[in-house]
Formats: sequence, structure tokens, C-alpha cells
Amino acid sequence: MPDRLKTMAMLVKVIDEGSISSGARALRMPVATVSRRISELEADLKAELVLRSPRGITLTDTGTAYVAACRRILDEVAEVERDASGEFSCPRGTLTLTAPIVFGRMHMLPVVTDFLQNHPDINIRLQLVDRQANLGEEHIDMAVRIGLLPDSSLIARQVGEVRRIVCASRSYLDEHGRPQTPRDIEGAPCINFDQQLAGQTWPFEAGGEALRIPVDTRLWVNTAEAAIDAAEAGLGFTRVLSYQAAPGLEAGRLETVLPDWEAAPWPIHFVYEQRALIPQKLRAFIDFAAPRIARRLG
Repeated sequence: MPDRLKTMAMLVKVIDEGSISSGARALRMPVATVSRRISELEADLKAELVLRSPRGITLTDTGTAYVAACRRILDEVAEVERDASGEFSCPRGTLTLTAPIVFGRMHMLPVVTDFLQNHPDINIRLQLVDRQANLGEEHIDMAVRIGLLPDSSLIARQVGEVRRIVCASRSYLDEHGRPQTPRDIEGAPCINFDQQLAGQTWPFEAGGEALRIPVDTRLWVNTAEAAIDAAEAGLGFTRVLSYQAAPGLEAGRLETVLPDWEAAPWPIHFVYEQRALIPQKLRAFIDFAAPRIARRLG
């Protein structure tokens, strides 16, 4: 490996270990040598990449972008070398994936478990978070995105779609009646999920007609689980994604209302960064997981 690639790998290891001394130990190199090589790299680039302190090191903005590029380059070099040595058919390494919390627990985790049992040379870091992670900055190989995708350089593969539903407990509906049109919800107690579905109005569509109905929010929560629990307790209506409410619906604790007025479903995609060579470990996971997620959502 040329000296520049060796230095890139050294810098990535130092960042992953959190300090030059820890990185040097992992690399089995003298601390002074590692520190000097990073300083020489900064001098060659005429840019400061890391900030040194007694507590360790942190990346500058330039360093963050440079290290992300280093990871991509090193991954591509490793793929080329595996191809040349005949190892391309044996994917290996660590994959970092991210997905929304409930979707990840219900659908991604079972598929990941099956994948790992079939691919003993691959490890996975599965991060479940209800936010849109930056793949490059957070060193994520692939993310699950729910909803319409903005224009970007990311590659996307649709694996299914999800409905946005309004539901309530059967006991609440038996007592207060089942709405026949969206306007029947006006003034009724509602629980709002304070993420991408939150709002003072709920949209409905049917037969080319689009409505936005103001809702009386009795309770704001910041997780889908909390909104569903409150609805199951009989507080009122909530609007969540269909997979989030699936256990309650299947068990009879919840009932969907106004199905003919549901807005268009949201697509679910696997997204990953565009690069000259897609790592074999990522290609293997996508080919394995995409049809299985599609079947689970079907």
C-alpha cells in the first residue's frame, strides 16, 4: 500500500481509537511515529485535520470530510484487492446500518439476525434512531428511510411502502362512534406523535379531494409507542404509520378508521452513498435483506 494510503489508514485508526496513543497501541507503532505522520499529512495538505488535547483528539471540519473520504477510498482499495486475490466472493468486514426505532426492532432486526447466521465473516452495527443520520459524517453504510426522498446523490432501492393511518381503541369507538368522514374527527380528542407525523392538522385524501382537518390535541408525545399506548388506553385518535400500530391492530386493541381517506402511502428505501465500487459486504446485505423486508411489509 503506498505511503499515502498507509497514512490514511493510520489516521482512521487513530480517530476510531479516540487518541494518538490509543491508535498507536492498536497499530503497534511508536506514538511519536504516528503523531509525526499525521503532522506530515497536514503539512502536505496545508490543512489542519485534528485538534490535539490532553483528553484526546477531535476532527476539524476539514478533517471530518477528509476522514470520511479516507474511509471510502480504503474500502474501495480493499474491495479491489479482494477481487484480485479471489476473495471477492466472500464478503467480510463490519457493516453499520441505521433505521427508525420501531421499524428497526420489528423488521430490520429479524432480517439482520438471519443475515448474520448466513454470513459468519460479516459483523453489523445496527443503530436505531428516529432521526435522519448523515451517512458520510457518521460512517454509516446504509440507512432505512421512510417517506419521500429529497434529491441527493444517494443511491436508493425501494423495499416497500407504509400507510399513514388513523386509529383508536375499540372501546373508545364503541362509546363515541366511528367517524364516517374526516370532519367527524374535528373536536375529538387526539394524540399527536411529535415527529414527522406531528401537526395541528391531519391530511386526508379521497377521490381527488384533499382535506386538512384541525385536530384537538389532548396529548403530545415524542414516540410512536407512547401515542399508541395512549390510544389503546382509550384517550382518543392517533395518527401513526401502519407498521407501528400493527401489534395493537392484530390483537384487537386498536381499530383503523377512515381507511378510504388515507393519504398516499410513503415509500420505504434502503439508501447508501454512491461510490465507484459498492463494498461486497453491503451488496450482499442489500441482496439478502431487500426481498425479505418487502415480504414482511407485503
